[in-house]
Order: sequence, then structure tokens, then C-alpha cells
Amino acid sequence: MAIFRLNHAVLYVRNVAESVAFYRDVLGFGYTEGGDAYQGAAFLRAPGSTNDHDLGLFELGPQAGPSGAGQTTVGLYHLAWEVDTLGDLEDLSATLAEAGALVGSSDHGTTKSLYGKDPNGLEFEIVWIIPADLLTDEDRAKAGVRRLDLAAEVEKYGRDARSGVGISRILA
Repeated sequence: MAIFRLNHAVLYVRNVAESVAFYRDVLGFGYTEGGDAYQGAAFLRAPGSTNDHDLGLFELGPQAGPSGAGQTTVGLYHLAWEVDTLGDLEDLSATLAEAGALVGSSDHGTTKSLYGKDPNGLEFEIVWIIPADLLTDEDRAKAGVRRLDLAAEVEKYGRDARSGVGISRILA
């Protein structure tokens, strides 16, 4: 018996409508069937997902303070979602920047990542994984975190380069 993927995450938010709008308009999530039928809660699915839902949102109200996770309390640092192509990562970089939600990007050698924050200040990562057949010795040798030059990565691998590890790759 082994765990093989994350099925969904649940977040406490100040305003569920504001959070739904962000995850819908910026990241492309949509309601699940009946996912908008609960007062103070919403259930969303990522585009192309086969999960019942990928994200549950539960409203606490405007009095809710910011998360202390990683500063004053233990807790979750971030969620990471994988994109299918390097072009998807490039497109999301522009979308996140336009929404004022892009807070960073990193080159981890074998993965290329964007970091964003939702309206509640909750951080998330969007990652593209270099396919094994495209990995170079230089990619494998990179350790730690470097500045991401997304344009150079697109030049190197192409916009249509598909991510290398996702479950869709395992089942394909």
C-alpha cells in the first residue's frame, strides 16, 4: 500500500467568494458539480483533473487573522500544483503577475517553479518538471535554488515540452 498523489487540499479563507474568484480567474479552477451549493464553502477542480475536487474552501469571515505558519506556529508552507507544459508555466507567470499574485520564481535544476499568494496570503507553488529524456548533466548538477530565467528555459526546452513526472505521464 502506497500513497501516490495528493487528492485535494482544504483551505480556511476570509471570504469564499473572493477566493473562488482568484482560483477561478487566475488559476483556471472551476466549481465541481454542486461545489457552489454550500453556504460559506466551495469545492473546486483544476482544469483536466479527475479528482472529485482539488480544493475545498471554508469561510472564516473578515475577522480571521493571517496564518502564523512558519513564523509563529507550525503549519503548511505551501501547496504545489504541476503544469503540463513549460508554456503553461510561462502563461501563468504573466497571469499571476497581472493579478499581483506572483511573489517569486526558482530554478531547482530538475524543476522550474513559480510562487504566488492568494487573497488570504496563502502561498502556493506552480511547478514544471523537466522530462527525464530532456535532462542534461547541467540540470542534474544544479543543487539548491537559483534564479529562474523562464525565457531561457522556454528557449532551451520549447513551450510545448511536457512535464516529466505527473501521474498523467505514469499512466500514459
